Amino acid sequence: MDTMRDRFAPVVSQLLDEDPRVAVVLAEIGMDGFADARTRHPERVINVGIREQLLVGAGAGLALTGLRPVVHTFASFLIERPFEQVKLDLGHQDVGAVLVSAAASFDWPAGGFTHMAPGDVALLDTLDGWTVHVPGHPDEAEALLRHAVAAGDDKVYVRLSTQSNAQARPVDGARLRTVREGRGGVVVAVGPMLDAVLAATEGLDVTVLYATTVRPFDAAGLRRATEAAGTDVVLVEPFLAGTSTAAAGDALADVLHRVLGLGVGRRELRKYGTVDEHLAAHGLDAGSLRERIGGFLRAPGAVRPTAPHPGSGVTGGPAAPIRV
Repeated sequence: MDTMRDRFAPVVSQLLDEDPRVAVVLAEIGMDGFADARTRHPERVINVGIREQLLVGAGAGLALTGLRPVVHTFASFLIERPFEQVKLDLGHQDVGAVLVSAAASFDWPAGGFTHMAPGDVALLDTLDGWTVHVPGHPDEAEALLRHAVAAGDDKVYVRLSTQSNAQARPVDGARLRTVREGRGGVVVAVGPMLDAVLAATEGLDVTVLYATTVRPFDAAGLRRATEAAGTDVVLVEPFLAGTSTAAAGDALADVLHRVLGLGVGRRELRKYGTVDEHLAAHGLDAGSLRERIGGFLRAPGAVRPTAPHPGSGVTGGPAAPIRV
């Protein structure tokens, strides 16, 4: 099966042919995929070289002229390194672009920490007005790319990954999708974490929601799910643990609730290993998730407090019991 990034260049190349507003800005990475498109549209396929701040600034400049720029490189070079340009050139100037990343949190472990970006979505959360898509399958990535480019002049981040679920699900760029229904809690699986969550919760009486758009957060969808399943919520995200706990807490602010955020821990893993080894080290493999989700969702008093896993974050509503 091809990867999400394999879909990126063909889809955007087709959009370049179809829409004269679309432009692509690259920083060396990904240039080969646009060789043909650059021949057809040399004025709208732009390579700035290894200058990530210029990458975002050039995209913002194109947006100021009325174009719809698609800006692409690795997540650490797209969100973290040029964050000032994301904040000012796009945000302060109030212009839109589609930022499309690759490498996710640790898709290329051999590249080391310079090529890892588990904090990218949390960093964007400090800015206003961003839509964030986190597809879990190449088909979903294609659909969300098209949705993002067509989203007027909005500021959109599309987070691509080599990690993928086996099956694509319908996505609409907005709502949580119910995959499984239960009455003993709600588990929200983000993007490529769905298969691991489904394996981890097999036989558990829980509702599983699937999120491929995490910003804006579908507060209404979470509220509806908790009406039947209760207000114990677990978020399983492929980026920094706890990134969406505040959003889930806000959705349930007027009811007693508990929220557990599972994701990538803050501790840097210096023996880079493989993607699967990173998932296991952060407690995001199916076996670890089953233990952590099952423990959190047991009846109050049945869980013996333990030290939190490095990839955990727990929050609670007013007077809500907190157990890890």
